[in-house]
Amino acid sequence: MLRDDLQNALKESMKNKDMTTVSAVRLIIAGMKEKDVDARGRGQEKATDTELLSMMQGMIKQRKDSIKMYLDGNRQDLADKEQSEINVIERFLPKQLSGADMENAIKAIIAETGAQSMKDMGKVMGALKAKYAGQMDMGAANGMIKNLLG
Repeated sequence: MLRDDLQNALKESMKNKDMTTVSAVRLIIAGMKEKDVDARGRGQEKATDTELLSMMQGMIKQRKDSIKMYLDGNRQDLADKEQSEINVIERFLPKQLSGADMENAIKAIIAETGAQSMKDMGKVMGALKAKYAGQMDMGAANGMIKNLLG
């Protein structure tokens, strides 16, 4: 479904001459193809939606880092371009969990996995990524897990 949405968005944005959306969707599709090649190396036909959502979260993180650097360098024009790409990528991600929902999800995963200490952090993060890919900022989740387990 995600793949079809991307292809349809590309066609529609090309018809509308929305070059910002065209370039952002092309970047997502290129990343998707790269993930598919990696998946074939592991014996899968194509990358899972979870892997694709995780990839898009990474794309957003890269752009946020770039925005910070551009703003530090007084390049508002480039920061605005990166933000517009983030807005396009976010259209294809599921609704993001709020802070309270994210904390409740983390507590539930901690209970499911039986995590007791920081040694169990990897187990909790793995379960979160599998269940909530694309729905939460894993960097923020990391901090919450440390607070709850620490």
